[in-house]
Amino acid sequence: MVQKIMKQHPEQFGAILQNPEKYRVQILYTQIDRDAQNKPHFTSYSYRVSPQEYFYPASTVKLPAAALALEKLNELNKEGLNKHTALRIDSAYAGQSAVIADSTSQNNLPSVAHYIKKVLLVSDNDAYNRLYEFLGQEQLNQGLHEKGFENVRLSHRLSIFLSPDENSHTNPFTFFDGERIVYQQPLTNNANPKPSPLKEVFLGKGYYKGDELVNQPMDFSAKNYISVEVLQGILKSILFPEAVPAQHRFNLQPEDYTFLYRYMSMLPRESDYPKYEPKEYPDSYVKFLMFGDDKKRLPENIRIFNKIGYAYGFMIDNAYIVDFENNVEFMLTAVVFVDEDEIFNNDNSQYDEVGFPFMKNLGQAFYQYELKRKKKHLPNLERFKLSY
Repeated sequence: MVQKIMKQHPEQFGAILQNPEKYRVQILYTQIDRDAQNKPHFTSYSYRVSPQEYFYPASTVKLPAAALALEKLNELNKEGLNKHTALRIDSAYAGQSAVIADSTSQNNLPSVAHYIKKVLLVSDNDAYNRLYEFLGQEQLNQGLHEKGFENVRLSHRLSIFLSPDENSHTNPFTFFDGERIVYQQPLTNNANPKPSPLKEVFLGKGYYKGDELVNQPMDFSAKNYISVEVLQGILKSILFPEAVPAQHRFNLQPEDYTFLYRYMSMLPRESDYPKYEPKEYPDSYVKFLMFGDDKKRLPENIRIFNKIGYAYGFMIDNAYIVDFENNVEFMLTAVVFVDEDEIFNNDNSQYDEVGFPFMKNLGQAFYQYELKRKKKHLPNLERFKLSY
């Protein structure tokens, strides 16, 4: 099915279909059909999806971290402790940095809610690192494995390069209400996450270490790992908790789900805290599928609930796409590798030339297919119509 739809657009996908191994393409497309009670039923089609084919997941790991952070707050069950509670982060180990204020929040104070907003609105790396530190490496991994998401190993913060020992140590946190301390979490030394299901991963022909070119494949074995099926499984669990087995669900309250939906689908210009300038953050800023790097406004009738990522030449989007006007809904998760010379860390990836056009065209191709697809029962999508 996936290949068939792509073959209908040879001018867009011909080069990639002729050499899918080079582009390390993986695509998982899920149709959603509703019954008379509006219960969703899923039919998935895949192209080259394999948990054995490594891709660097980049910022896509931020969505499970956001859900697990909300789950942790619920399970701590402390009076006065919730996602909006102000917090302070201390530095107590090598590589750590402290936080006492956040100028982008309404009250100038950091909170789990505010970090999640920044993670989902513009894929802020520092905000993810703070959620990683709140959860701790062990809880981050165990929380997903316990839900049946086995093909995942999250071992490090993003955009700062720390040793495995530094990444296993996570900062002390203090949550407070005015002068009153609501909850304290000490410096934690997490047990090492289980080894990745992929024991050894070496990619490319070389990489830069500082200014020096190392002429051998780069070792990704200890870096973050997550499979395409797990990415979409987490997305499905968050969006359709009632339609997945209880084991796969996050322990979230109805208001937590609404909070996630709102910021997964909100456009940067619709946010007041933080405030984002449309010139720097256009509507498509973190909406790769269907819109690539378009600078124009997205249509009012379409909302995308998603999490993107791109780094080391890999580009990924994990999305639930909704058109309220035409009663369209589907899930699409896609990976493409666009580092032509296979030399990492040289800023030579073809994101603009290959990555963005591929994502835009892929999303549009499946959207056009969904527009024509006959459905016995039209979906009621009211729960995804949110105020922004």
